Parts: sequence; structure tokens; C-alpha cells
Amino acid sequence: MRNTARWAAALGLTAAAVCGPLIGAAVAAPGAAPSSLYAPSALVLTTGHGNDAATATPERAVTLSCAPTASGTHPAAAQACAELRGAGGDFADLKPAPDVWCTKLYDPVVVTVQGVWQGKRVSYAATFGNSCMRDAMGGGVFNF
Repeated sequence: MRNTARWAAALGLTAAAVCGPLIGAAVAAPGAAPSSLYAPSALVLTTGHGNDAATATPERAVTLSCAPTASGTHPAAAQACAELRGAGGDFADLKPAPDVWCTKLYDPVVVTVQGVWQGKRVSYAATFGNSCMRDAMGGGVFNF
């Protein structure tokens, strides 16, 4: 978690900027009607070169929200949300695209995800052998 805070600070992100829309629901009075029929889903995805999240320097970050509709700065938000729904929101269950061939050149790329998926806190980090392998995973979630 310490490394994620460092990544967020490096990107100029704050909890209020990432989860601002979620705060109203979190501090609502008991018995108050929810402000939305959808469970909150707001994610920040980062990528950078390195061997692990502790040592990788973030090079790019995008936001992704999937409820009620796909939105955010992710270039393929609708596709990414569909793939996440298909994996039940579990990033470890995303499958690589079947028709992508990548070289075995080792140039490690790290992806991190922080936020909320359907009302549950998410924290995920993975290292891929190179950017082709990262982009092939899940088809579009990490391709940004």
C-alpha cells in the first residue's frame, strides 16, 4: 500500500480526486436513501517499467468507472469494463488474447490498480515480461 501512495503522489492524485463521487455514499446517514442504484466502481490504473510496483516509476495513469456506464480517461473504457465484468472484477482472472504473439524480449512492465469495484476495495499489481504481454492481457484493460 505504501508504494501505491507514492505512485498516487507522483501522479498528483488524491483520494478526493479519485474517490470524490463515492464520499457522499460513504458518509450518508443510517437509513438514508442511496444516491445511486449502482454500486460504486472507480479505478485508477497505472503502468510503468520496472521489476515490481516498489521500484517501477509510473509512466501513465488512467481512470476507469464502469457504473452506470463506462467512462474515465481509459482509451477503451467500454471494452475494459466489459472484460472486467466477464472476470467478475478479478484482475487475476483476466485472460490473454488468444491471437497475440509477443517476443520474449525481457523489458518488464508493471501495472497497478487501486480503487473500488462494485462497492469493494481493489488493490492489484502485476509484472509482465514486456509491454506486448501487458497489452495482450485481458484484451483491453491494461492496454492504455
